[in-house]
Amino acid sequence: MTNRTPCVALDHFSAGYTDTPIVRDVTLEIAQGTVTTLIGGNGAGKSTLLKSIFGLTRHFGGRILFEGKDITQTSSHQRLAQGIGLVPQGRCNFPHMTVRENIEMGAYTLNASQAREAGERVLDLFPLLKKKLSLRAGDLSGGEQQILETAMVLENNPRLLLLDEPSLGLSPIMQQAVFDSVCEIRDAGHTVLMVEQNADGALNVSDRAIVLELGAVALEGPAQDIQADPRVKAAYLGGI
Repeated sequence: MTNRTPCVALDHFSAGYTDTPIVRDVTLEIAQGTVTTLIGGNGAGKSTLLKSIFGLTRHFGGRILFEGKDITQTSSHQRLAQGIGLVPQGRCNFPHMTVRENIEMGAYTLNASQAREAGERVLDLFPLLKKKLSLRAGDLSGGEQQILETAMVLENNPRLLLLDEPSLGLSPIMQQAVFDSVCEIRDAGHTVLMVEQNADGALNVSDRAIVLELGAVALEGPAQDIQADPRVKAAYLGGI
């Protein structure tokens, strides 16, 4: 029987950083085992929403439920332990350490046997990293570094993976490699919520999409429907 409890749900949720909320009265649900893409203009609140789910913003109102449990008042490290992982925007590896050492660092919260298993699991998921284990992380291409950083977060086996602009600054070939990896992550049993500036590429690999405008949900639905919507095409996909 399919689990109908959402992986994560926001109920009239508002959050920000100082005295004014950026995410405003957001209500949404992310289904288990899906890829959902958040799109919107600069300043729409996309990254703030991801950080809020991970517990890195100031709460102004409403609730966050993870697998039916209220986590609104829990800390980010508690959310990590409960099964939520965040890959932030920009490079976040250890560039002067090898790929192998970075993978070891990704498992620092695990015991020795768990760390070995986690390392083997992510290398099986991303076999391109197996060929790069002795290289410094900073010598990898941007796309390879993005995949490494995602692998490090996946070592904790999060049931919800939050990805913030995973294809930012990458070549078209490496953007596609990152999007392919998102499909592999979903197929391995994880739920993915992704913010992406390459809206068209992200929607091609997504099950659902949410459009944010001024911190509020303006549109949501199946990714193909959102991709075909004339308003979305005009605003975010480069034409009608």
